[in-house]
Amino acid sequence: MTKKYAKILLAALLILAMLAGCQPKVGEQAGTKAKASKDNPLAGKKIALIMQQNLGTFSAQYIEGVKEQTEKFGGQTVVFTSDGDLAKMASNVDAAVNQGFDAILIDHGTKEALTAGVEKAISKNIPVVAFDAGVESKGVTSIEQGDQQMAQMTLDQLAKDSGGKANIVKIWVAGFAPMERRQIAYQQFLKENTGIKEVAAFGAATQNTALDTQAQMEAILKQYPNKGEITAVWAAWDEFAKGAVRALEQAGRTDIKVYGIDMSDEDLQMIQKENSPWVASAAVDPKDIGRIQVRYAYQKINGDSVEEKVKLKPVFVTKEALPKEQVTTNDLDQHVEGWGKSEQGYTDKLKKLEEGK
Repeated sequence: MTKKYAKILLAALLILAMLAGCQPKVGEQAGTKAKASKDNPLAGKKIALIMQQNLGTFSAQYIEGVKEQTEKFGGQTVVFTSDGDLAKMASNVDAAVNQGFDAILIDHGTKEALTAGVEKAISKNIPVVAFDAGVESKGVTSIEQGDQQMAQMTLDQLAKDSGGKANIVKIWVAGFAPMERRQIAYQQFLKENTGIKEVAAFGAATQNTALDTQAQMEAILKQYPNKGEITAVWAAWDEFAKGAVRALEQAGRTDIKVYGIDMSDEDLQMIQKENSPWVASAAVDPKDIGRIQVRYAYQKINGDSVEEKVKLKPVFVTKEALPKEQVTTNDLDQHVEGWGKSEQGYTDKLKKLEEGK
């Protein structure tokens, strides 16, 4: 070998040595991964959120709560929306099972539509946590808001404000587990308060629920144009309440009060508006609902023993309890005791996962 080629070979070997020195060692890479796995063995989990409908600010804030908590545990959320189509929702459950998600969260739906898919998930050891879905399959954790209590809170306030005598419009729709529970409380309330009369009832869940409700409420107001013919509106969902409020404001009907269920930032803006007919609402923080649902899912992923029935504690929000300055659901706890920041569903293990994600 000539001196020239020897020098070239030596230079090449030096370059290769330098490049090798710049690369991370296999032991270091494995050590890093092992450390992350040790700190949070549940990191990287994929969570499917399957919704019957994604409507309004309540749904938006609920999704935000789900994503926020999942990310704190080092996971990822994929949202499947079903546009109110139960067949599509059932198909979405099957898709989540087939795609091998680590846990499935369900938002509303019916037992009839979801049972087959949910039981398929359970058979494949995929944890399922359902919110207001009415699913009763063994192994599923079902979360509800305390719907009868929320209905009772608002109806009791209505009776108090009206002195026990009122003509009311009920806005409600069948086919949803929480609505059915609220209806039980409503029917019992009418039996016990004979001075409260229902003069009209309607309601439909559509892709434009608030707008459609507004149109229907405007028609009702034309049927009952005189003061006293309608005392109050009881709305079993905040999308119904929003439509009713806009119809009343447009008609200038300051004599009619609105009592609703559920709460979002948009709802608060409407309640705090000067001379708003919306005077009270019972609710659970939608972000908290999402956070709590994820916590129970991660408990199940971790193999913890989890109860099958979980009831969330609602709070009652009145217009008079709110300040003059505009508030949001993020700071509502400063004015309404018990709102938000729930620790429900947390365990010491989960809190450590957040720290080591």
